[in-house]
Amino acid sequence: MKTPKFLLPVATAGVLALTLSACGGGGGGGTTAGGGDAEAGLDGRGPITYVQGKDNSNVVRPLIAKWNAAHPNEKVTFKEQTDQADQQHDDLVQHFQAKDAGYDVVDVDVVWTAEFAAKGWLQPLKDKMAFDTSAMLKPTVDSGTYKGTLYAAPQTSDGALLYYRKDLVPTPPKTWDEMMSMCSIAKQNNIGCYGGQLSKYEGLTVNASEAINSAGGSVLDKDGKPSLNTAEAKAGLENLAKAYADGNIPKEGITFQEELSRQAFQSGKLLFLRNWPYVYNLATTEGSSAVKDKLGIAPIPGKDGPGASSLGGHNLAVSVYSKNKATALDFLKFMTSEETEKFYATQGSLAPVLGSLYTDAALVKKLPYLPVLKTSIENAVPRPVTPFYPAVTKAIQENAYSAIKGEKPVDTALSDMQKSIESAGAGS
Repeated sequence: MKTPKFLLPVATAGVLALTLSACGGGGGGGTTAGGGDAEAGLDGRGPITYVQGKDNSNVVRPLIAKWNAAHPNEKVTFKEQTDQADQQHDDLVQHFQAKDAGYDVVDVDVVWTAEFAAKGWLQPLKDKMAFDTSAMLKPTVDSGTYKGTLYAAPQTSDGALLYYRKDLVPTPPKTWDEMMSMCSIAKQNNIGCYGGQLSKYEGLTVNASEAINSAGGSVLDKDGKPSLNTAEAKAGLENLAKAYADGNIPKEGITFQEELSRQAFQSGKLLFLRNWPYVYNLATTEGSSAVKDKLGIAPIPGKDGPGASSLGGHNLAVSVYSKNKATALDFLKFMTSEETEKFYATQGSLAPVLGSLYTDAALVKKLPYLPVLKTSIENAVPRPVTPFYPAVTKAIQENAYSAIKGEKPVDTALSDMQKSIESAGAGS
């Protein structure tokens, strides 16, 4: 995958204050609360702009060139954002708030759907704008759905993988405790043991949520209320805090985002790495990779078996302000076709949303991690689904970071996390 753009750190204060009226306003046609007219531009055809984060793996440009060659009167212009998800998110918010008709199709992190739909910024994909999801994995369809309406077309999915040094660890660990017991191997080889994404940004929400979910806990219950004052949640966050205190997560691990952690593992400085499938493509092809012939892949370890990955990925949404929605819908179909999905997988190690591709023999031969990734996605748990997501992720990041660094006891961090999420509105 391109350097993961699905990671949403803290948004601006204005984004956090989602009103109750906005939360109820994303249900379908007509003028949505705080948004634009979902009935306008439905037959519009002509040039459109596609907005997405940095295209590090050169996936987007070839696809747009292919589209433009076939659609000379409906050409797509690529607006490339940075590789920082918080900046991507805030850029979209600013243009939506300005009712900018120039952001026709936008790349939406799976956790942004509820927020953007509640604001009335995304075109409902129904009726004249209906989009067929029947061949797609259900978790990916759910990630583009808000209050029973599809607002974003599944484009790529994602699940965490455990990369490991198979020259040093012949059999990968199945549980967290087993992995920690193998850290003696790292010490013997004078390298770090385990790296994830523990810097204070969205990646920490992902890693902390995975730790809590993999231990049997949850951040929010089925009613959307925080449920962090539990023994399971404590056990999960304690796993990370104890590993950092013990040195099993190296000191620099608290600064790792996706790329820093990948580079540390790829240069031979880590025994285990929790990261996304995009790492496989780079670690096995880049000339500087010290692990290209020593790379093992397994599901992330949990309490008694595979852990609960955070469900990642990106979806494609049409702005409610677009004037050429008919072209935009055709572009969504093109960008999610079987041929395109195979290209995502082979060019950028992006997880397909079409279930059939995980058993495609030719594709599995090229991408041997696909069966492991399917296990990851099948065991995945979404990050907290709430229109108040920016405030929820901020509470998780701040308190998990303090707990891992040892600045707060885990109990206190979880209690503070619970109170912050409640005060943000997710507990009401």
